[in-house]
Amino acid sequence: MTISFKVSDVTKEKMIEHFQDLKREKTPAYAIFQADEEDTVVTLYESGKVVFQGVSADIDAEFWKETEKILTGSMPEEKEKNKKEEKEDNTDYYFISSIGSDEVGTGDYFGPIIVTASYVNKNDITFLEELGVRDSKKVTDDKIMKIAPEIIKKIPHFTYILSNEEYNEWQKKGYNMNKIKSILHNRVILGLLKQNNFSYDMVVIDQFTPPRNYFGYLKDVNENVFRKITFTTKAEDKCLSVGCSSIISRYIFINEMDKLGKTVNTVLPLGASTIVDDKGKELVNKYGKEVLNKIAKLNFKNTEKILN
Repeated sequence: MTISFKVSDVTKEKMIEHFQDLKREKTPAYAIFQADEEDTVVTLYESGKVVFQGVSADIDAEFWKETEKILTGSMPEEKEKNKKEEKEDNTDYYFISSIGSDEVGTGDYFGPIIVTASYVNKNDITFLEELGVRDSKKVTDDKIMKIAPEIIKKIPHFTYILSNEEYNEWQKKGYNMNKIKSILHNRVILGLLKQNNFSYDMVVIDQFTPPRNYFGYLKDVNENVFRKITFTTKAEDKCLSVGCSSIISRYIFINEMDKLGKTVNTVLPLGASTIVDDKGKELVNKYGKEVLNKIAKLNFKNTEKILN
């Protein structure tokens, strides 16, 4: 698996510090360093481009994408290495009736993964625009807490909450993050379609892996597979149903994090930063290492830092 994207100068400095003791002796041309992070080879170039290669590339990439978001306020755009062409996508994803799904929590050490599929009829476009769904990724958590209940009341949707314990079981079976996301997107789309005979123009997913890989992840899953899917990048900006799913998932995630925090009498931090490590150490000292299985994604690098 290979994932690459560009990071800011401030994140570059963080990466240089983080990988100081993990660097390889030889460095590729134009690279600041190449390092080994367990099953992942990480290469940072002078341009700011960072490449993750290996079995756990998706996990390490998510960590640094979240770090970039925390430091700069925006998520870096992932680039598919195997793209054959970069044609402009002129498809109309907006002024249509659609089903779209999106997920939250894949880059957070603490908390579940939430995936939602929503159905938006084109007659609902004005209602959603007035709420600000068109720019769903720019909506603050405070605003999400206000507008999500209105969206939930009006927009048909189906949500799946993958608990930390279930996530950790799947990881033990060898499921990587992209396989887990594929399974959950498939489940919520099928779950939504069972609710009603919706009339829609297309079903849209924000592309996190090439379509061939997406369906490949579902080959050995003993579940029905929905196949008439349109994959596109930045789907939450193009498609209102994906934007709705993003907001609903975030709303549910915030509430679930609040519930989870109450089980350990603390506020659980988001992301996968050193602040998360400190909170993890505090909880392990108080409750024992077994507590992590209930509240955290154990395959994240944070677990090793916390237990060490």
